Amino acid sequence: MATDSKATSTERQSRSQAANRRDMIGYAFITPWLIGFLCFSLGPVLASLYLSFTKFDLLSPAIWVGTDNYARMFLDDPRFYQALKVTFTYMIFEVPLKLAFALGIAMVLDKAIRGGAFYRALFYIPSLLGGSVAIAVLWRQLFDGNGTVNQILLWAFGYKGQSWISTPETAIYTLVLLAVWQFGSPMIIFLAGLRQVPQDLYEAASIDGAGAFRKFYKITLPMLAPVIFFNMVLQIIEGFKAFTPAYVVSGGTGGPIDATLFYTLYLYQEAFSYFRMGYASAMAWVLLIIIGCFTGISFLTSKYWVYYEDDPG
Repeated sequence: MATDSKATSTERQSRSQAANRRDMIGYAFITPWLIGFLCFSLGPVLASLYLSFTKFDLLSPAIWVGTDNYARMFLDDPRFYQALKVTFTYMIFEVPLKLAFALGIAMVLDKAIRGGAFYRALFYIPSLLGGSVAIAVLWRQLFDGNGTVNQILLWAFGYKGQSWISTPETAIYTLVLLAVWQFGSPMIIFLAGLRQVPQDLYEAASIDGAGAFRKFYKITLPMLAPVIFFNMVLQIIEGFKAFTPAYVVSGGTGGPIDATLFYTLYLYQEAFSYFRMGYASAMAWVLLIIIGCFTGISFLTSKYWVYYEDDPG
């Protein structure tokens, strides 16, 4: 009995040593990522939290000012509220239009059409190029006073349009169109979701006499609810982070008269144009809280409209 107990103890110790070796190998593989995360992600995040309570211009030592940056932001900075207004206006139009357009194209491509793979790749290209400086410059040329859009309007309707990007009432909507044009990424996700909808549901609905609209409303939308939710959260986060189009189209000013002053653009101006890095850090943390709130609300409300196939309810 003593021999059996000793053998069992030795076997248990051997298994423990083997498990420790496997753990060490795993830690060795994730060490480069862990170092990068600590040095380039977590470290700067914590540093920005400290800087948000200081006065810092990148050239002089940071001076602790407590909550002065946050007080100035909420009580004495009208451009902060203008940046929020512009960003929310952009989000209200950009997110639903982009998702609706992506879903519509995905439903068309879900049909057995010739060259479907080619069209999927073609429609995805704007998502790869849309965030580049070159595309933003091109967009600026398209909607300028003598741009292609006005040339087409003049030729087709005899309407001599104004500069869409230089008019405060229309400037933000040109950026919304640019964002909607980049519908490829959510389209691919919608297309994958459509492929997972059981076809027998549509067949049963057809037998019951349901039309195309009723099938879409009663079958497609409920079955795609998790995919819609996933795309919506991603697009909300990306919308708050939008920067390059507004920077290029407005020349970095957020004009005309702050009509395209996105929150991220204003943050950039405070940090690298006015060298108020402490104030910019405070703005970054407020943005993080706003994104967190919207994401949290999305998850809290999802239980009322997102249907999962394995949900017992």
